[in-house]
Amino acid sequence: MSQAHDAQQAHEGPIKTPKQLVLTVVASFAIPILIIVLLIVYVSNGAKKGAGSDAMTEEAIAARIQPVGALTLNVSTGGGVARTGEEVYKAVCSGCHAAGTLNAPKFGDAGAWGPRIATGFDALLHSALNGKNAMPAKGGASDLSELEVARAVVYMANDAGAKFPEPKAPAEAASAAQ
Repeated sequence: MSQAHDAQQAHEGPIKTPKQLVLTVVASFAIPILIIVLLIVYVSNGAKKGAGSDAMTEEAIAARIQPVGALTLNVSTGGGVARTGEEVYKAVCSGCHAAGTLNAPKFGDAGAWGPRIATGFDALLHSALNGKNAMPAKGGASDLSELEVARAVVYMANDAGAKFPEPKAPAEAASAAQ
């Protein structure tokens, strides 16, 4: 009989009374619900920063209302050596004048340059410095000096048949006059 009693105890669970059964059932529902509620409270109590919440900071506002363009002034210190007309042509002017982009007269095309050369060097220089039609002032290279633009104009016009003299730097012109 002791073996039968031992076998019966081996098959019994930890719940021995109806009160223990009710507590176990309630705990099996209450504990997971309590864990879920605690997780929700933990997640929702953090610092809330939604998408676009930094849109009203001073930096963000300044970035949105900044001007589209900016004006930069280049002050020449006079220490650099002015580039030759050929150097300026290769660096700036060839972008349009080599292929005739936007009706620019092609480099070396005497027929296209003839009427322009007839207006004289001063008119050509004025157009190059201030821009004309689709060409921006100084060909879009604001870092060019007037001397460099003048040299580029002479280089292109002379290749198309003009006989304009090469512009001299102010120091060169002063020494040549003496």
